[in-house]
Amino acid sequence: MSGGPARRRAADTEPPAERNRPVPGDSTAAPAPHGRVTVTDERLVRRAVKAAALGNAMEWFDFGVYSYLAVTIGDVFFPSGDGTVRLLSSLATFAVAFLVRPLGGLFFGPLGDRVGRKRVLALTMVLMAAGTFAIGLIPSYATAGFWAPVLLIVLRMLQGFSTGGEYGGAATFIAEYAPDKRRGYYGSFLEFGTLAGYVGAAGLVTVMGVWLGGDGMREWGWRVPFLVAGPLGLVGLYLRLRLEDTPAFRRLAEKPVEAVGPAAILRTQWPRLTLCVLLAGAYGITDYTLLSYLPTYLTDRLGYDDTHGTAVLIVTMLLLMCVITGLGRLGDRVGRKPLLAAGMGGSVVLSVPAFLLLGQGGGPAVLGGTLLLGLPLVCLLATMSAALPALFPTRVRYGSLSIGYNLATSLFGGTTPLITTGLIHATGSDLAPAWYAAGAALVGLAAVACMKETAGRPLEGSPPSVSAQEATGA
Repeated sequence: MSGGPARRRAADTEPPAERNRPVPGDSTAAPAPHGRVTVTDERLVRRAVKAAALGNAMEWFDFGVYSYLAVTIGDVFFPSGDGTVRLLSSLATFAVAFLVRPLGGLFFGPLGDRVGRKRVLALTMVLMAAGTFAIGLIPSYATAGFWAPVLLIVLRMLQGFSTGGEYGGAATFIAEYAPDKRRGYYGSFLEFGTLAGYVGAAGLVTVMGVWLGGDGMREWGWRVPFLVAGPLGLVGLYLRLRLEDTPAFRRLAEKPVEAVGPAAILRTQWPRLTLCVLLAGAYGITDYTLLSYLPTYLTDRLGYDDTHGTAVLIVTMLLLMCVITGLGRLGDRVGRKPLLAAGMGGSVVLSVPAFLLLGQGGGPAVLGGTLLLGLPLVCLLATMSAALPALFPTRVRYGSLSIGYNLATSLFGGTTPLITTGLIHATGSDLAPAWYAAGAALVGLAAVACMKETAGRPLEGSPPSVSAQEATGA
């Protein structure tokens, strides 16, 4: 692939002097001198965004399927006379995948900084697809007994380990391909993929549930959404293998430097890692409260059947998809911090009213409640994929982002369904998830105040990146 058309086209868009001038590997390197720029090819950028976003869509399709089938999976793999015990067992297995994500981040992230973004993203795609596909083949507890939940937990751990390298790599891939002035716009497509994955999962589970009913879903229908991951993974792998690595990484690789391992990243990048964990943790709790936990909340606490609760969430996510890229473009104009502050502040103010609306019951109230949760979230979705990669220098970007993001997701995001379910049963209050989300967003708001504005500016350790239109003055 190294001599293919993609490499030649990318090289043809760069000034000759630039192609022969490596970027210093030191994370404290000074900004690029005047005249050193990367001129991006619009076609290559769009292909890179498509490949990264599809992988992210598949990741969240996998996790979305499990979320929307949590009650059914509890019945299939964790038989018990107590419905709450079954649900908590299923949600604990959901959380297991997130507990191993930091290990995946520690492994895949520094590897991506050493051998390249593209190779590692192709590997994570294969592992994600294989793990999800295999879940669809596991025998039930009634057939295999104790080994059925053991196999489920092992495969969930494989999913979590592989996804530990997915988001950090995909966000880095898009950020390093995009021109500086449009990084927010292109980055928003990564989370467009997140919503698309959830919508695909929710839609498929809903259609299967209507078609087969509860008994049919428990008997065999639950397997189908997991098996769909196989062909999706092959498509994503094909798209990723067609691309060359990012211009920033290729330029950095021209001058061999000593690889930076996880220990060195933790030692040298800890202030930025702390900020990344706080931002991603608050964002993750807001995200998983709506996209992962809400279907279970509507079914378990409000008595909605799976179909109606999921249908409301699908409508909400489709509305968010309509505005997310526009907000990404807005972030390029007004900055990342105002949009992040709006998202965090909105979650602080609107979480409790949203759950009060949900508690009223009825279609309009439930839709209104989900929209109140969705409005702050979409500001975060549209901005995080551009803001987080810009926290770190090119030499350690993939590794640092993977470690920080996955640590936050493991501690806060993936445990949200389990923690909020436990809080409800411990306090007896259906507003416990709202207070949890609001408290997390308050911490996130403080983190936003501490971060630097990066909109429109070059990534640290890389030359400025401009579109062909900017370079020619068109």
